[in-house]
Amino acid sequence: MKKLALTLALFSALPAYSAVEIDMDILGPSLGGWKARKGRAAEYEVSESLYRTYQPETSPSPDGGIFVSIRIDHVRGFMASDDHASLELSFAPDGTLVTAQSSLALQGRTISSELIKGGASASTSVAAPYVDRAVKIGTDLVADLSSKLLREKIVEPGRVSFPAAIRHNYNLIYQAVRVKTDKPNMPAEVTGAKPPESLPEDVKAPEKPAPPAAEEKKPEEPVKPGTKTVFDANSKKEVPLPDINPYNGNRAPGTPLPGPPNPDYAGAGKEALKLARDVVKKEMK
Repeated sequence: MKKLALTLALFSALPAYSAVEIDMDILGPSLGGWKARKGRAAEYEVSESLYRTYQPETSPSPDGGIFVSIRIDHVRGFMASDDHASLELSFAPDGTLVTAQSSLALQGRTISSELIKGGASASTSVAAPYVDRAVKIGTDLVADLSSKLLREKIVEPGRVSFPAAIRHNYNLIYQAVRVKTDKPNMPAEVTGAKPPESLPEDVKAPEKPAPPAAEEKKPEEPVKPGTKTVFDANSKKEVPLPDINPYNGNRAPGTPLPGPPNPDYAGAGKEALKLARDVVKKEMK
């Protein structure tokens, strides 16, 4: 259990990796579906003029965000060439819109907007600063294009409403931005685990070897009362010592004293001494 808690703590401390992407499943239906140009574009009407939007091209930016480029055509008719526009958006790693720029190509004439940046001054809402900043960028972008388009004295309805079609794509792309968070898979707690006895033989944990049995100690033989042993260097054996009690002057000696001499032994000794003397005298003659 402690190992599992430690693993969860380590995984929760790892940083989360985020990636910004455009959700085509949301952007396509909002434009009418990817039905034109073999499923690569969507066609729709704005102010009774026909426009065509191609699937956006995205590329990662160095700061971890993405750069989105989308092509928009004004379909003028069978006998006239189409007008073209491009919309370029840059998003931060957290999905915040950073910059926006657009340009128009109308039969040899090119009109480009300024690079609109979403600075701190672009936000006036405290509750939703990022959304308010995106609205401000889109408004400034369309206003810049419309003012430059009027200077060219464009009067054709489809061309005059081209900035509105660009704003339409701008709003739908912003709604289709998704921030994908990739976190490492955290191990889930295992429930209903089987005890080792119910697992197959090849899955069971190896049994720990049993500790070696302690050698049985033989009971020591009791030392005989009044005896001690000493090691003999010659025979390399233990030799018992006689039972000798220490001397104590306050009481009778513990070691028995010799008794009175046996009269039989004394007479035998006298006879043996007499015979020895006789033998010595005979040899000296």
